[in-house]
Amino acid sequence: MNKNKVLISVIVPCYNQAQYLDECLQSVENQIFTDWECLIVDDGSPDNTAEIAKKWANRNNRFRYLKKENGGLGSARNFGIENALGEWILPLDADDKISENYMQLAVNEFDNNYKVIYCEAKRFGKKQGLWKMPNFSLNTLAKRNVIFCTAFFRKNEWQKVGGYDINLLNGWEDWEFWIALLKNGGKVLKINEVCFFYRIKKQSMITDLMQKKELNLHTFDYIRSKHNIFFAKITKKIFFVVKSLSPEYQAEMPTYEFINELLAQNYEIGIITTKKEKNEIDFSEKVTIFYLFSEKELFLAKIKPILQRRIRKLYKKEFPDTILTVGKQYFSKAKLGSLYCKL
Repeated sequence: MNKNKVLISVIVPCYNQAQYLDECLQSVENQIFTDWECLIVDDGSPDNTAEIAKKWANRNNRFRYLKKENGGLGSARNFGIENALGEWILPLDADDKISENYMQLAVNEFDNNYKVIYCEAKRFGKKQGLWKMPNFSLNTLAKRNVIFCTAFFRKNEWQKVGGYDINLLNGWEDWEFWIALLKNGGKVLKINEVCFFYRIKKQSMITDLMQKKELNLHTFDYIRSKHNIFFAKITKKIFFVVKSLSPEYQAEMPTYEFINELLAQNYEIGIITTKKEKNEIDFSEKVTIFYLFSEKELFLAKIKPILQRRIRKLYKKEFPDTILTVGKQYFSKAKLGSLYCKL
């Protein structure tokens, strides 16, 4: 391996994943782009990770084997990145794999000032098919992780944020890392091609986390507390669906006080209704009104599936990062408060 020509360092932490490691590393070796190295980090694994990793390191000098005491996924990734020679980093879990052109497609974009580059993905194993994730935006990232771990970023950017948080031993270290990396800005590119393959097993760290509700909430609270300024700055979007904006339906609508309270909390407010009325209630200019039907189409509003389809279509187009509330049951502070807890 020519150390002066290493552009990409692939970091593969491994703990009790030896049975999948060959398939993972083969996908790295198959890359069309060749100026890479792959660091296999044995995180104190009790299985035969060392045997398999050394086999690859002996047969191809672009693979390097590193061993450390068990410290968790974030710690293993940090250790690998610390020892990496590449300018760009690509984490890859030992049970996943990448397409042969992933590196080349990313390299083509390296000079376009992107902070993070990732791609479309598919699941394989116990569950198969396209892995549909929301497109990246800071609003969306504030609610959930929308970038899987196997994305490209520069090593110096990793250094600036202090790497992966080693306190997150039970999952979501990716989400916290992307927040740290992107909360102050930076361009993100999603390559419009499936280049990452995520293995679904009967049990994984993230499914463990989702099943343990108390631990889930603790992890979520930890991340929100660590990045409290980021979460406070993010504009939150919410819209209501009401039957009409005519004054006679005012009892079914959120009150002015409630709307103003939400606006003061940095919410964007949208109100969806069926059609424009001649005599409408006035709302703040910060509130956006959406009409589902023209006068000629109004008869369609009585057909429930069409009405619901129009709402969903508008929701996806105008407010993809929105809390959708339908019906007056959400127009009280108590109900909306319970909704906040689900974010």
